[in-house]
Amino acid sequence: MNEKFSASAGSVVAGIDVGGTFTDLLLIDGKAGGKVHIAKTPTTVENQAFGVVAALGATGFPIEGIDLIVHGTTTTTNAVLERRLARTGMITTRGFRDVIELGRRTRPQAYGMTGTFVPVIPRDLRFEVSERVEASGAVRLPLDEAELRDAVKKLLDAGCESLVIHFLHSYANPSHERRAAEIAAELWPNGHITTGHALLSEAREFERGVTAAVNASVQPILERYVERLRKELAAKGYARDFLIMNGNGGMISARFVTQESAKTVMSGPASGVIAAAYTGKRAGFGNLVTYDMGGTSTDVALIRNAEPAVSNEIEIEYAMPIHVPMVAVHTVGAGGGSIARVDAAGLIQIGPESAGAYPGPICYGRGGTEPTITDANLVLGRLAPKKLLAVDNPVTVERVTAIFEDRIGRHTGLSGVEAAGAILRLGNMKMAGAIRMVSVSRGHDPRDFALFAFGGAGPLHATALARELGLPKVVVPARPGITNALGCVVADLRHDFVNTVNQPVASLDEAKLREVLERHRNEGEALIGKEAVKPDAIRVTHSADMQFVGQTHIINVPLPSSSVSRATLQQLFERAYFARFKVELPEIRANLVNLNTSVTGVRPEIDLSQLIDPAGRAATLEEARREIRPIWYSGRWHDTPVYARERLPLDATIEGPAILEQMDATTVLEPGDHARSDADGNIIIEIGEA
Repeated sequence: MNEKFSASAGSVVAGIDVGGTFTDLLLIDGKAGGKVHIAKTPTTVENQAFGVVAALGATGFPIEGIDLIVHGTTTTTNAVLERRLARTGMITTRGFRDVIELGRRTRPQAYGMTGTFVPVIPRDLRFEVSERVEASGAVRLPLDEAELRDAVKKLLDAGCESLVIHFLHSYANPSHERRAAEIAAELWPNGHITTGHALLSEAREFERGVTAAVNASVQPILERYVERLRKELAAKGYARDFLIMNGNGGMISARFVTQESAKTVMSGPASGVIAAAYTGKRAGFGNLVTYDMGGTSTDVALIRNAEPAVSNEIEIEYAMPIHVPMVAVHTVGAGGGSIARVDAAGLIQIGPESAGAYPGPICYGRGGTEPTITDANLVLGRLAPKKLLAVDNPVTVERVTAIFEDRIGRHTGLSGVEAAGAILRLGNMKMAGAIRMVSVSRGHDPRDFALFAFGGAGPLHATALARELGLPKVVVPARPGITNALGCVVADLRHDFVNTVNQPVASLDEAKLREVLERHRNEGEALIGKEAVKPDAIRVTHSADMQFVGQTHIINVPLPSSSVSRATLQQLFERAYFARFKVELPEIRANLVNLNTSVTGVRPEIDLSQLIDPAGRAATLEEARREIRPIWYSGRWHDTPVYARERLPLDATIEGPAILEQMDATTVLEPGDHARSDADGNIIIEIGEA
């Protein structure tokens, strides 16, 4: 398991992403000139490891011949969102057991007094001990070790599997947390002990406590999954280490991943954004809005200058902040499997309920009876019944249309086709709102960005969304339905660090600032050095979280190096503040809140031009055409040419309306759109007039 090898151009690398509906696999055989194998199999919800092995088997490539497997997982994300967590206890400073429940002065519903909140760790499993460290780091009250031992024993008697040690101001002086962890380790039967400072060394007790609580409560779940997957892979002949995607867009060895399990939350969405940045950079698009529509939900994110936005302020649901760096992804409950219904007021609603993988949309023939967005696309001719994946018992278009008329049309006065069209428009409106959240609401003009559409359903809706939002172009990658798996293949190794300083810039010790950033660098390089995969280069980036003294919200400011003077810090912050708010406040002092460092192990470049086999491309556009069929656009039917995407000539120019079909996705060009292909096989669509 400690075998060292390099993921060089001659290696066989497999990227696997587990989604809510499908498990996607992309395997690149560097030993065969970059030959690509792909697979898309149903996700096995009861044990995701079975779906991973099934996807590997579906490629026909021998598992024992794979040099490296990189895996994006939804194990921890689902565990948190569905509250299927390990029984976890917390030991904290006397008087502060309720910090993770009190939270911030917010409400689940901003304009009402409704909603509930259940903390990750219940109150009866949160114990207090005598100890106190001041914000300065000075010890006011020593740790009472006898109380600590007693608390640990009580939590074990209560059946706890994981333990959180969360003391006040441990970011300033972690000595009490470290000693408590040493004592607990003497009694605790496993290694599932999380100290708040080790995961997140920054101020704000609520956020640090919740992050530590999430980490501890998913640690046993992730460990069991990793071990199950390791055994399943070993049984098939794969005995090497494998890597897991973190939510920051980097990878980490499966041997180390459970130590900081919270960092794998949002692993799946992050891999898609990484693939988009990588693909867009090669295609000449540095500014992208990513649009990943799958079967369960839609994820959108912003990429500027080929760099995904990363935030350590992510809140995956109300009062559930996970303050470790993650790719900033905004999610809405509108995926291909989102269920449409008519509410008591007679209005059509979509989601957040999803048909999921089982029973799935009606057209999958697995017993689904509720109309979904995928079914609407089928009724409107955008999806061909014979091209759907994983259909158990085929259902006719007429049958699906009749269900739309019965479930939706009967209450709204619409025919089955009109009801499907209304559902499509409403779904597009919800997804357009998500894109506005990551662009317009943050001060970005959508016209400066291209829409990068992927996921099994993203290219079906992309041109309509781009037209709605004013984005001039849509980029559809060569393999939209397995882009998240591609993200696993191209992702780099990455470790992020944060330390709270919380001092006015004018009084900073420049030598101490430099010392913190250099320590980050050294720790990151040491961690990457332990990985089985050796990168081509190490890239280090520093940034500072800053604010004006007296303000609450912070702005992330990139730093040019680890040696930054007080004057330079002030200038950089004022520029960033003006760029965001167009206001200058030279009379107010700046405050340095946190220092951040990202250490990235850059992996070898992957050639994407083989994602669609060049040998399979036709000589002319006409040869790539499959049929002409009626498609519903803007309230009426249009006779539309349907092309095999893998057969399109690289120099083809396509005029909308048109449909491009491939194994993993279907792309819709609306009337007035114009499309062309690039050298990597991406489809670049210029949005025309409606």
